Amino acid sequence: MTPASATTQPHLRLDRLTRHYAGAPAPAVASISLDLPRGALLALLGPSGCGKTTTLRMIAGLEIPDGGTILVGGRDVSRLPPHKRQMGVVFQSYALFPHMTAAGNAGFGLEMQGVARAERARRAQAALEMVGLGPLAERKPRQLSGGQQQRVALARALAIEPELLLLDEPLSALDAKLREGVRDEIRALQQRLGTTTVFVTHDQTEALAMADLVAVMNGGRIEQLAAPEEIFERPATRFVATFVGRAARLSGQLEPGGVLRCGGTAIRSTATLPAGPAEAFLRPHRVRLLEDS
Repeated sequence: MTPASATTQPHLRLDRLTRHYAGAPAPAVASISLDLPRGALLALLGPSGCGKTTTLRMIAGLEIPDGGTILVGGRDVSRLPPHKRQMGVVFQSYALFPHMTAAGNAGFGLEMQGVARAERARRAQAALEMVGLGPLAERKPRQLSGGQQQRVALARALAIEPELLLLDEPLSALDAKLREGVRDEIRALQQRLGTTTVFVTHDQTEALAMADLVAVMNGGRIEQLAAPEEIFERPATRFVATFVGRAARLSGQLEPGGVLRCGGTAIRSTATLPAGPAEAFLRPHRVRLLEDS
């Protein structure tokens, strides 16, 4: 996928999006901007309180921004109510109706849109088939496993044929073993359907494994927006270097010519930085131990 600087028309554009809660000392989201190409999956990655879920809620229409715009396909949806945005949302809790069958839950969004019963049943069943739950359409949520409930929530979001698919930490309620399998299934389905998707997570493994683009957030701001490999191999800030992956930090003096001296150790840097105090971050898998010759 192309980065945010691509010249093609983005499917989703956030332009200086801001949200500041009354009484808070700083904005929850502080003037963030990004472009997402059609069919791409964007992971909003960061620690608790970084603004990632607030950003998703503003895209969905569940929060109204205090500033900035949200464009979908070139159309400003910043002030539209959620039901007019044509977005499918999967919440962390799944939010399934316990008295409804899997088919009833999958078709709920279509019912709210006024889709006729026969067409609603057809599309709900098709969505359940997409997520591998066709034979379980008549089961209630209590008769389904956690992973199956997650798939019903995903089917409900997909049944409306959304402009955007928004996923708010949908794997966090699953155990580690199940989470990896469901993660891979969601990614494979998203790629097959070509649905533009925004995925909120605090799990770097999920973000790096699933996303075409990763926005690492901290303190309401985007520290870096790039492809997963670039985020991991070429972090733009100290925060990204320490939050994503493991890194050993070395402090020292950067000399002219790009040599960092840390005690008795000299490390050559390819970065174009001025001489002076500096830090180096080393990925353990990049370190090789050599025998003296």
